[in-house]
Amino acid sequence: MKTILLSLLLASTSFAFAQEKTIYDYKVETIEGETISLAAYKGKKVMIVNTASKCGFTSQYEQLQELYSKYGGEDFVILGFPSNDFMKQEPGSDEEIAAFCEKNYGVTFPMMSKISVKGNDMAPLYKYLTSEELNGKMDSNVKWNFQKYLIGTDGKLEEVYYSKTVPTDKMIIDWIEK
Repeated sequence: MKTILLSLLLASTSFAFAQEKTIYDYKVETIEGETISLAAYKGKKVMIVNTASKCGFTSQYEQLQELYSKYGGEDFVILGFPSNDFMKQEPGSDEEIAAFCEKNYGVTFPMMSKISVKGNDMAPLYKYLTSEELNGKMDSNVKWNFQKYLIGTDGKLEEVYYSKTVPTDKMIIDWIEK
């Protein structure tokens, strides 16, 4: 009997490891309203950043676009997730946000539909990004707009940079280039 229980326990543990989550397990809605699977980005490094149009860090859109223009393509992508969670600094509709990003910063990287990145209505992807239990790497809180989550080519969280770290910081460039 003990042998059977031990075998079942080992089998369930192996199954749990086989089921380790990545960003590829999540679907999101684009700013145009299309549902996409993040599995579409398999094999790429991904920067996930929560954005806002009326924030002291909004000018980071310019550097995000600079990064995307230089590195975006086969190996790297930036995914912007507008959020109104911090002092209501993203009050616009998806259409207004898209127009703002294009007009003011020429944004061409993929923008997603506005979501919540904290609190009881936190989007499932952000639950993954902020919970070590889910991402296997670290716990974090989204402290403000323009927090950057760096995802490796295997779909797993590698690093988090807070708002004050600009998108073109040497640490981020080195991560993209390695």
